[in-house]
Amino acid sequence: MSRVFESAGIHQRHAVRPIEWFVEPRSWPDRTAAYLEAATELFVKVARKALDEIGLSAQEIDTVVTISSTGIATPSLEARAASQLGFRSDILRVPVFGLGCAGGVSGLAIASQLAEARPGTKVLVVAVELCTLAFRLDELTKANIVATALFGDGAAACVLTCGEEGFAEVEASGQHTWPDTLDIMGWSVDPQGFGVIFDRSIPPFAEAELRPAVDAILAKNDLSRADVDRFICHPGGTKVMQAIEHALDLEQGALGAERDVLRDYGNMSAPTVLFVLDRLRRLRLPPRSVLTAMGPGFTASCLTLRASA
Repeated sequence: MSRVFESAGIHQRHAVRPIEWFVEPRSWPDRTAAYLEAATELFVKVARKALDEIGLSAQEIDTVVTISSTGIATPSLEARAASQLGFRSDILRVPVFGLGCAGGVSGLAIASQLAEARPGTKVLVVAVELCTLAFRLDELTKANIVATALFGDGAAACVLTCGEEGFAEVEASGQHTWPDTLDIMGWSVDPQGFGVIFDRSIPPFAEAELRPAVDAILAKNDLSRADVDRFICHPGGTKVMQAIEHALDLEQGALGAERDVLRDYGNMSAPTVLFVLDRLRRLRLPPRSVLTAMGPGFTASCLTLRASA
């Protein structure tokens, strides 16, 4: 097992429960209780941070899009966080489950379309994933060992609106879902909780299949890879990033920010690409960037950003 951890490229990760919590056997109720408490706390924390940065109050938010696939909450997280944040009673709630690692990019795309459909409204998108709560001591399979070495907990949030300038403008978005690929990534469910479905063929699949999918998404929006100044990629793991570099003909070192985020936080599923975006926007984005991520389905999600002048 140590070789898997050594090759993962991860120096530290965050978890919502101490290491001792994972030593005891955990059932669905245990994991769900931990998810509801910690995910709600993280939702409030990152939402407040995003709102404070741009000087908005929660009362000014018209729509909230919640992305999470690592726990089940009904009522969903935004409803549980509403009283702490102070959302209006007429806020539009859009919880999204099941996108996994693609959720950060797809969540931004959904939020941008909702903002564009109702000009003048403000859309808050929050991605919260508590991947560590799925760690299993009762199933020491290769998939679970790799998942244990890769995944950590994290959350991210941002605000989108139509007609007001921010650090970037959403230009276009799209998805590609490959047929007969349901067994590549996802969850199985049993009395102990989620069980990871994590196929070791993801890197070669990405290397062989990602380029034509991205090219097709870009072409639908009258773009090509030559029009893209920077691909901002979900760092699923070191081998996945190598596959992405080969698939998209990226120069060595082109995904430096992605590797830094993976090193410092691990793969947090949906929020991870937003962590990369945050690092790059603080350094100043190039004129056109494309966010891309792959997740259960098996699906590639892309979103094109034009940096503000």
